[in-house]
Amino acid sequence: MKIKLKKSFIGLKPDQKRTLMALGFKRPNQVLEVKDNPSIKGMIRKVNCFLEVIK
Repeated sequence: MKIKLKKSFIGLKPDQKRTLMALGFKRPNQVLEVKDNPSIKGMIRKVNCFLEVIK
């Protein structure tokens, strides 16, 4: 599963920023390939307004 960060880290709540960093994001418009498992899906659900899921 591929995910893309749509926005910058600026102005995010600390827990949202930590979740995005745990997923591996470092900059806006970055695309990552992650495994499709329940823990990753939970992290994506927590910050879904900042991400675009590309299957």
